[in-house]
Amino acid sequence: MEKIIDESKQGEALVLDQNQQNTKKLFIESYGCQMNFSDSEIVASILADQGYNTTNELEDADLVLVNTCSIRDKAEQTVRKRLEKYNAVKKINPGMKIGVLGCMAERLKAKFLEEEKMVDLVVGPDAYKDLPNLLDEVEEGRDAINVILSKEETYGDIAPVRLNSNGVTAFVSITRGCDNMCTFCVVPFTRGRERSRDPQSIIEEVNDLALKGFKEVTLLGQNVDSYLWYGGGLKKDFDKATDIQKVTAVNFANLLELCAKAQPKMRFRFSTSNPQDMTLDVIEVMAKYDNICKYIHLPVQSGSNSILKAMNRQHTREEYFELIDNIKQIIPDIGLSQDMISGFPGETEADHQDTLSLMEYVKYDFGFMFAYSERPGTLAARKLEDDIPLETKKRRLQEIINLQQKHSAYRTNAVVGKTVEILIEKASKKSDQHWSGRTTQNTVAVFPKEHYKVGDFVNVKITDCTSTTLIGEAVGYSDNQPQTI
Repeated sequence: MEKIIDESKQGEALVLDQNQQNTKKLFIESYGCQMNFSDSEIVASILADQGYNTTNELEDADLVLVNTCSIRDKAEQTVRKRLEKYNAVKKINPGMKIGVLGCMAERLKAKFLEEEKMVDLVVGPDAYKDLPNLLDEVEEGRDAINVILSKEETYGDIAPVRLNSNGVTAFVSITRGCDNMCTFCVVPFTRGRERSRDPQSIIEEVNDLALKGFKEVTLLGQNVDSYLWYGGGLKKDFDKATDIQKVTAVNFANLLELCAKAQPKMRFRFSTSNPQDMTLDVIEVMAKYDNICKYIHLPVQSGSNSILKAMNRQHTREEYFELIDNIKQIIPDIGLSQDMISGFPGETEADHQDTLSLMEYVKYDFGFMFAYSERPGTLAARKLEDDIPLETKKRRLQEIINLQQKHSAYRTNAVVGKTVEILIEKASKKSDQHWSGRTTQNTVAVFPKEHYKVGDFVNVKITDCTSTTLIGEAVGYSDNQPQTI
């Protein structure tokens, strides 16, 4: 559940620059978290070496892949509908092959192949390097499946392509899997045990992105705070570039500092954090470097200690408050967001009120809020009765949403009259005469285009706002803007 879901990209066909020597066409869609979109870039890179160019035309594809999410039942139902669509097209183009990737593939395994016969291949999150072999199996008329989870695979040796990139922001995966056995969550079962990627490969990828003109990187993991790499020392050139002597271990605070120092003109974000693993040395590094964005996605899931215990969350309400207090003391202007579940098994009205009171204490900038959806295979599904009526779940969820909207409006109104740095990412959805970008706190801001362009760092004076968007006017380039304009 601890994932940021980018609703603006759900189901978007992912396309990259074409290799003229490639003759086959790949159509790939992604659903779910940022990690899935990052994984699709790895898959496209692997298949580019197998002769595939990506296409946004489903009907033209030789191979159709959908990268799936099992975090909520709604996500799975959406994928099933897409598979029905793919198979309808396959009747017209019988040579087309269809595959399911990711968490849903791992969870349902052979069900797609044997029972529903909707796909030709099923590939789990740790098996993407096996795609060439699996495609050979399909060509020979055999069903192909590999959902074996790995304790080592990080894809650190794969150079991801950037699909549908704006050329400004990019994701870099630093960990895979999760060891936190929250009772509601399927991630440990679909993505396996937690492992960290070699920091040198991360810095090399960040440096490559900088050379290609990217201005912001989000470090990704199911739980980035648990990043820990033992390597017995880094290479000499890596040490020299970062002014850090050979070390035997790198934790997340170390990695964040390495990134900030390696590319001081590049912004860095990270997602997702876990309250039990968020340490103050990370917050201190964030405060130390201006190019580390002052924003943390810090899922809490519930404000009730009894529900947190039932969820197997390794923090209490009081510990969460202490962490929030410490964060705000070190970074007073921090932006915070949450994940919240309403209607978890056994949740009483008093538990629900605890959630609302926790929200009142923190006053998050925004959040990701869901009604509890029982996921097969989780401990909650096996041990806890889903005993909260749907209408009660919906009512509690709406109360959470309403309160979050109030707090979001409070946060954006507090910025009116201030001047903030914005990295321009794209044209505004509502007006092609305005740019859209984000503040360091991850709040969206829009302003007239004038002579600015995508990728510019611009100072914007905020003159108005909605509960989710800042509205303003550019007053000049920021100090972060390279002096080549």
